[in-house]
Parts: sequence; structure tokens; C-alpha cells
Amino acid sequence: MLKIEVFDNQIEPALKALKKEMLKGGIFKEMKRRAYYEKPSVKRKRKQAEARKKRRKALKRSHADFD
Repeated sequence: MLKIEVFDNQIEPALKALKKEMLKGGIFKEMKRRAYYEKPSVKRKRKQAEARKKRRKALKRSHADFD
């Protein structure tokens, strides 16, 4: 659950904070993905690609610890 409080009618900073939290949480990415139907084969390939990316990122972080 995402919650942003608005103080003294400061809408612009609240919107900026909301957008930042949505980007960090991956909500924008999820909304774009759900906008259209995704075939099961495409969904499977996307998930595999995300897993590869995540593994590579973790591997890069672990190698950076040794430097």
C-alpha cells in the first residue's frame, strides 16, 4: 500500500514523491505490462529474461565486493 501525505495543499511535491515511490516499487512497469494481453509464451520469455537480468546483477554485486 502506497501512501503519500499532502501538507498545506502542496500538491506538486506530493505528486513528485508519489511518482518516485511508484517508480521504485515498479508500479509503472506493471501498469504498462497489464495494458495489453500477453501470450503465455511471451510471458514465460519475459520472466526468464528478468531472472537472467536479476542473476547477472547479483553476480556483478558479489564480484564488486571482492574488489
